[in-house]
Amino acid sequence: MLVAIVVTAVGLVAFSLVHWPAFNSSNVTRALTTVGQVVAAVFVVTAIALTRLRPGRWFARPWVAKLLSWVGISTFVTFTLGMPLGATKLYLLGVSVDQEFRTEYLTRLTDSAALHDMTYADLPPFYPAGWFWIGGRVANVLGMDGWAVFKPYAIGSIAVAAVISLVLWSKLIRADWAIAVTAAVTALAVAYASPEAYSAVIVILLPPALVLAWGALHRPVDRGHTLGGWGAVLGTGLFLGMSATFYTLYAGFAAFAVALMGLVAAGLAVREQYAAAHPRRTRADDTIRPWRAAVAPLVRLVVIAAIAAVIALIVWLPYLLKTLSGKVATSGSAFHYLPESGSELPLPMAEFSWRGALCLVGLLWLVVRAASSRRAQALGIGVLAVYLWSLLSMAATAAGTTLLSFRLESVLLALLAAAGAFGFVEGARAIYQVVNEPSGFRLATVAVAIVGALAFTQNIPHILAPEITTAYTDTDGNGERADKRPPSAVGHYREIDRVLLAQTGRPRSDTVLLTADTSFLSFYPYYGFQALTSHYANMLADFPGRAATIENWSKLKSSGELLDALAASPWRAPDAFLFRNSGDTYTLRLARDVYPNDPNVQRYTVAFSKELFADPRFTTTVIGPFTLVTLRR
Repeated sequence: MLVAIVVTAVGLVAFSLVHWPAFNSSNVTRALTTVGQVVAAVFVVTAIALTRLRPGRWFARPWVAKLLSWVGISTFVTFTLGMPLGATKLYLLGVSVDQEFRTEYLTRLTDSAALHDMTYADLPPFYPAGWFWIGGRVANVLGMDGWAVFKPYAIGSIAVAAVISLVLWSKLIRADWAIAVTAAVTALAVAYASPEAYSAVIVILLPPALVLAWGALHRPVDRGHTLGGWGAVLGTGLFLGMSATFYTLYAGFAAFAVALMGLVAAGLAVREQYAAAHPRRTRADDTIRPWRAAVAPLVRLVVIAAIAAVIALIVWLPYLLKTLSGKVATSGSAFHYLPESGSELPLPMAEFSWRGALCLVGLLWLVVRAASSRRAQALGIGVLAVYLWSLLSMAATAAGTTLLSFRLESVLLALLAAAGAFGFVEGARAIYQVVNEPSGFRLATVAVAIVGALAFTQNIPHILAPEITTAYTDTDGNGERADKRPPSAVGHYREIDRVLLAQTGRPRSDTVLLTADTSFLSFYPYYGFQALTSHYANMLADFPGRAATIENWSKLKSSGELLDALAASPWRAPDAFLFRNSGDTYTLRLARDVYPNDPNVQRYTVAFSKELFADPRFTTTVIGPFTLVTLRR
């Protein structure tokens, strides 16, 4: 982990010392990204070669190979993500769409280590705080704002996860295979999961975690060893618990996959016990009950669940206690999203591409080795779980919801990438033996692997081009665009913050702001009266009720009525309003859930008459296209 942090830190600092051209207007950073990827590949290939040498000279010692592999994987992540973003302070997707609320959450937990909702005052977090809390502590140590630490922290956390995954794989399989499999999984995760950095961490760790879980639950060679597999039980529980503190959906899927493993392991244990008790199909012995063999794997499954639940409570306990209090109505639409990809089964192995080829090899290996390889069994159950979850999600649409199965595509790719790496190595070895072991075959196999890997990895910036471009076109917290074009209205945020502090006389974390420009909350830790959309709003916040209240306020006739309505609000009322100017009115552009439509969000405008703020207790300040209204209480 330390190696990954050092490599990422050194790389990102080095990138920041040079004035690079914007990614969307030049190919310079793309070219240097390819150079970095080749360097990383050299480290990885050298590490694999060293692990296969007999111990002798100093460079053939295991620690040298380990160090090179850790440096190689970290270098790959750092260059592939850091170099294209070298000229911007923002991460993939900038501060747009979902990255807006993620930046807001990191800003909130940078301001305070207390577990708190990203938007609403007086509420515990509904969205798991684990990754964001750690990021907030990193920002505090470095003395950086939350939005500014997002990019280095996101890249660093992915690099750390990749190295941890390598260490875990190396405990499960031979060292050279561990390096190759980790490289394959990391490449797919960086390409397809990195925009959501905290989920990429889970994606990278999931394949070895499932192999570990299968080792905990299915132990056909155990004969009376009651402590066998308990280390794997602990490791699996820790992974599930950590997942629950990072990302609810992936934690739920991982738990689903492990539970499926438990059921399969119980069934196999019963079958094995039955076969042992009836070797020649003689009359059954009534004293033998094969079903008892299912107890051991199911007990282990329960222990795994208990460990995971205890860890999950670290971030979930405040929310659960608030829910059980019964003082707040619950509402939410987190599962109300069904894009086209969520209405079809993902079949990457059917694509004509390097990704498709690797996934196809993985699928073939899973089928061929299902009966003889515990790795294939574990990864195969994981793949099966993805498709079962997808079908359940599609079926759930009849009940007016989904299970967001489209987000599992990156998980499927990671599982098939791991299987594909195993399949490539074992397949090449089998072909090598069939063709009478020609002298140049191994070198040719290595060449094919390297060419395929580089062909895919150098295309990653193209895969991520829209997300990278947004990082350059969005305006950052300093009011600047990395492509050097005029900033958006975000450029006025610094002045708005200055005026807010001066007029309210309170710290940011003690001020509630009603605004539709919620990206302001991504840069400054004010609380919002209403979230960006209902899909990421706290379920205890009553998003629909707040929306109706805002509309009711806009229909009032006088300042007195508005002041009375604010005083009677069931939630903490706004201390300030940040509007857009529109003739004789101030406007807010809000959002409502319109699922099952796609897009699932409909924008609408709420207009407040300027006369509502004529009372001297309101102070009105025009700042660019905004009007800031503060309330003196």
